[in-house]
Amino acid sequence: MIPLKVNVPRSTTPLVNLLIISVNVVVFLYQVSLDPHAGTAFAYTYGMVPARVELVLAGHGVTLGHAFSPLFTSMFLHGGWLHLIGNMWFLWVFGDNVEDTLGHFNYLLFYLACGIGAGITHTVANLASTVPAVGASGAISGVMGAFIVLFPTSRVLTLVPLLILFFTVHVPALLFLGYWFLIQFLSGLSSIGMQTTGGTAWWPHIGGFILGAVLVLGSRRR
Repeated sequence: MIPLKVNVPRSTTPLVNLLIISVNVVVFLYQVSLDPHAGTAFAYTYGMVPARVELVLAGHGVTLGHAFSPLFTSMFLHGGWLHLIGNMWFLWVFGDNVEDTLGHFNYLLFYLACGIGAGITHTVANLASTVPAVGASGAISGVMGAFIVLFPTSRVLTLVPLLILFFTVHVPALLFLGYWFLIQFLSGLSSIGMQTTGGTAWWPHIGGFILGAVLVLGSRRR
């Protein structure tokens, strides 16, 4: 299911949301401009590699900055065009109303906090992994968690593929985002004990979603 838009009006221009999307696009364009060797080095330098944290704890010469700064930088990197477009689309659909509720500056802090929290969740769940985790999906999951708390009764215009046919339907946000979170949670449970070799990292989605929902509890509209 692909969300197209929500039926929640906004009173402000989502400046921060547009800025975040722009930064992600610019960084990705820089990534794809690199040759394959430099691109891999870029991902390992600025992506979140959980095993580095284990090296810091073991005192093996990895600095705290080298281990933990990717909690911030990794949320602006992506693994491909589909990864980028999918993330930015979900951010565009759900982020503007959350920014409208929280205010521009608070929304920026909220977004970064969710991204860092999601990165910590991924690290704790995959301490031995040497694969760099990249992408804004953890932070965007936090935005979705906030949306389900702030606008549970709103409607999401959703594109549903059925074999070769496509149709649209209005789905309650509580159902759409609740179903999305359930899929992430079940997938995360099924991945426990498995060696991370790439692909979708489920636990950042779970951690980011829960953190985003908790952070906006005090801002929920009547």
